[in-house]
Amino acid sequence: MYKEKWYYSAWFIALLAAAWLLIIPPIIAIILIFKRYQELKKARIEWENSGFDELTNIREKVVELETEYQQLSNKKQHILDSLEELKPIEDLSSTKQQLSSQINNLNSKKQDISNEIMTLQSESELLKDEILMQSFGFYETKYGLESSSLYKEKLDEIRTEQKRLVKEREATYHTLDWTIGNDKKKGKEFILDTIKLTLRAFNNECDNIISKVKFNNITASEKRLVKVFEDLNKLTDMQRVAITPEYLDLKLEELSLKYEFEQKKQEEKEEQQAIKEQMREEARALKELEKAKEKVEKEEKHFSQAIEKMNQQLQKANSEEQQKLLDKLRELEAQLELTKRNKEDVINRVQNTRAGYVYIISNIGSFGESVYKIGMTRRLEPLDRVKELGDASVPFTFDVHALIFSEDAPALESALHRALSDKKVNKVNDRKEFFRVDLKEIEELVKRNHNKIVEFTKLAEAEEFRKSVEMANHSLHSVS
Repeated sequence: MYKEKWYYSAWFIALLAAAWLLIIPPIIAIILIFKRYQELKKARIEWENSGFDELTNIREKVVELETEYQQLSNKKQHILDSLEELKPIEDLSSTKQQLSSQINNLNSKKQDISNEIMTLQSESELLKDEILMQSFGFYETKYGLESSSLYKEKLDEIRTEQKRLVKEREATYHTLDWTIGNDKKKGKEFILDTIKLTLRAFNNECDNIISKVKFNNITASEKRLVKVFEDLNKLTDMQRVAITPEYLDLKLEELSLKYEFEQKKQEEKEEQQAIKEQMREEARALKELEKAKEKVEKEEKHFSQAIEKMNQQLQKANSEEQQKLLDKLRELEAQLELTKRNKEDVINRVQNTRAGYVYIISNIGSFGESVYKIGMTRRLEPLDRVKELGDASVPFTFDVHALIFSEDAPALESALHRALSDKKVNKVNDRKEFFRVDLKEIEELVKRNHNKIVEFTKLAEAEEFRKSVEMANHSLHSVS
């Protein structure tokens, strides 16, 4: 931050100006004013290169410059008044001429400071826009490529084109017809060095901005990149060297591509995690089905053997024992028939990889009222899956409002998600299955289009959550 030296202070300069009759002190005052202006300008350039300091610092500098502007105006008027008093004195005509020259210099400096105030105010507005855009984070996809590998290829193409422009000296407008001390070779080297330094500074600034791009600063990053482009071109205006708009456009493309590339990588990572979780769920479901199949096959064998044994006993039994054995036989045959039906159901579930349950659950303690998760599981016991969801990722267990069996559970789940898409809590990530909706609307949707007899549980018990609230209230009353 700029710290003013004591001999640049207004009171010291005013003191020198007051001694105008001595001629030398006012000249020193003018020199100090000019030197102070140079110090301020240098500080401002350092401030700009630091990457936009806080908005409050800009306002403070504007106030300081306006104050100095007013002081210069007062000094100008004081000198004009002094000149008026000197008009009758012919011997001081040369002094009057000197003071007139000083007034012209002050007018020029005053105009420079006025321009500087306008520049700082403009930068202040730019910073306000940046803060505003960062708070909302709006961004419209420009490329929409299908995979991160395609984004990587496109990025490589953009960077290759940038290198080509630099190598072929098409990244800047310039002329090599430059002379230093009548030496054209030195002049050419000077311009080539200027090009190299300018592009290096621009590339470094761009790399810094691009590496930090996020969803909430993409628009501000574009503005900063353009600002760097404009500032560097102003600095090299005297050497007639300027970065081309074509090279700027390539950097802006790289910025957007880099942002979308990182977004796509994150999407693919989440998608892979979802696929792995689905595979684990499928594996658990298949394992359960295989165990259930083994169990019913074992039961079927047990009942078949018992019936065969019972038939053998019937052949040897008397009439009184035969009636008891027949009653027992019919009971065993009924159990065998039930076991066969269970076996058939399990086999169908094993063969039909789309059969399963769609569950509708809520968690008031974690997500609040009227927020429901609509998911799918192929487990024989769907409540096992619901229990897993409430184990570690949330502070309270889920309440089950409906379990809907379907021969095509994924299709049913997708149909419900599509019908309630405008009610999604997370409107960016489609893999999040939470919806802010009234339970009655879900029930009507299911019964109207999918399953008319499914039972819905309207009330969420939320036992752990309600007990936690009660205990917290009790503790609060105890303390008070």
